[in-house]
Amino acid sequence: MSTPLRQERAHGDAVVRLILDRPKANVLDMEMVRALRGAIAGLRDDAGLKLVVFEGSGPHFSFGASVPEHLPGRVESMLPDFHQLFVELEALGVPTAAAVRGQCLGGAAELVLWAGRVVLHPGARIGVPEVTLGVFPPIAALGLRWRVSGARATEMVVTGDPLSAEAALATGLADAIDDDPRAAVDRWYSAHLSGLSAVAVRFAWRAARAPMRRALAEDLPQLERLYLQELMACHDPVEGLTAFVEKRTPTWSDR
Repeated sequence: MSTPLRQERAHGDAVVRLILDRPKANVLDMEMVRALRGAIAGLRDDAGLKLVVFEGSGPHFSFGASVPEHLPGRVESMLPDFHQLFVELEALGVPTAAAVRGQCLGGAAELVLWAGRVVLHPGARIGVPEVTLGVFPPIAALGLRWRVSGARATEMVVTGDPLSAEAALATGLADAIDDDPRAAVDRWYSAHLSGLSAVAVRFAWRAARAPMRRALAEDLPQLERLYLQELMACHDPVEGLTAFVEKRTPTWSDR
């Protein structure tokens, strides 16, 4: 089976592109997550690395995580593994960016909003619609408030409404809109990072991101317990996820 992740080097190996390569959905299932974690582990000793860029192959960045993997019996291992991706990404200590086309939803939106620089194609849509399935996105609950106001982050998590590229830019979820997001990230790198010391860039990144690492260490375990031990003990999350898999309208019981 081919790998779901493609890796490219640019700018004299100072930039690595990690490309989700299972179009058109580029689903962030456990195979994809483990491929991302493996790629990040392989970059730990790359002293000259200044930027990691996330992209999606094809017309869409990603439709998000695998819904069947959220069901009981699988979510208990899936969710901690997914969260560990963010812990390991922060431990790498290298600036990140995302170049986004098309749909970017759920777990994929969480990966993008966690990045330091986000460039969207004009036709992109980004959001965390987990609540429509009866669940919530823990990483977005932590990371959205880093990019947008607390009230706006709460609204996005509670309603699940996706944003257009223009709305994402206006709220601060995106940093730029460009017809060629990859080229825009490359221009930003050339203008702002290429002439700097990799050591200085990485220590500056670690210093600026200290609140993110603290949130992952202190707040995320509590949200993970809230999800796995309390939320998943209710009826509606299982009903919402099952209804999605079965392509039917969920029947909520409010319990």
